[in-house]
Amino acid sequence: MRDTIERQQAWIYLTAILVGMAMGYTLPKTAASWEILIWPLMAGLLYATFTQVPFANMAIALRDKRFLAALLVGNFIVMPVISGVLLLLLPDNAAIKLGVLLVLLVPCTDWFISFAHLGRGDAARAVSAAPILLITQLLLMPFYIWLFLGELVIELTFGSHLFSAFAGLILLPMALAWLTEKAAEKRQKVADFVKGLGWFPVPLLAMVVFIIAASQVSLVLESGQILWQVVVVFVLYLLAAGAAGKLINRAFVLEPRAGRTLTFSLGTRNSFVVLPLALSLPDAWSLVAVVIVLQSLVELFGMVAYVRWVPTWLIKGLTTS
Repeated sequence: MRDTIERQQAWIYLTAILVGMAMGYTLPKTAASWEILIWPLMAGLLYATFTQVPFANMAIALRDKRFLAALLVGNFIVMPVISGVLLLLLPDNAAIKLGVLLVLLVPCTDWFISFAHLGRGDAARAVSAAPILLITQLLLMPFYIWLFLGELVIELTFGSHLFSAFAGLILLPMALAWLTEKAAEKRQKVADFVKGLGWFPVPLLAMVVFIIAASQVSLVLESGQILWQVVVVFVLYLLAAGAAGKLINRAFVLEPRAGRTLTFSLGTRNSFVVLPLALSLPDAWSLVAVVIVLQSLVELFGMVAYVRWVPTWLIKGLTTS
């Protein structure tokens, strides 16, 4: 059942967005009152998701030096360069650019594991690499945003609740998840609890995007033409990530399953991790959160294509190890 939900999550989120927009359009005052629920839902979502990231597996990933090097070079050098180039295709709108950068600069640590498995990648490698990707992106994200947007970031940081959102909705859930994982190693009941939490990310994220769609429907309708340009950029990103995965796979001489896992990592982004940062920005920057939700939807449908494209056309062959 859980596998079915995860495979159908793109349609679940699309339905949540469309229903949310309909509710927001017909009952705007009611929809606006739901915004207070976003923060507890985000906290629960991130805690549940982080408990599925096995921090204890970092030692395994560190031993797989060639794959780890390819993963870090691809995600934190090659893809930021590609993202910077794609930024040139966007309209001169600071909120749009910030939203695109926030989401494209952070590699995914959850559903890329499922899609890598479906696309004949190496799920074990993906699982072991996830905590390293998560920690590295949190360390590098402020630098990348400053690099691309400069003084704008300083203005936003001191003019919003960005610091408190980062500490309360990212660092705190991650610390609690790590403590939960340590407790799960010693107690079976806690381990069962962690396993049960694996059911929560999809429905919680569906509820979050439903509320965002409901509360921001007027902004979405007003910005429709610009958002279509953003969709094009996100599609181009997926195509570029696939090509980059193939080239990096060759450069690092990875075996096929590892190369496919790398490609899925490059193509998927950590939208739900940066979403609380976007939601903490001033009202004038509401479009940032809309862009991030839009990216997650484009990405999920893109991953449906990746599952066939990557093993059939990009990186063929069976594993050699």
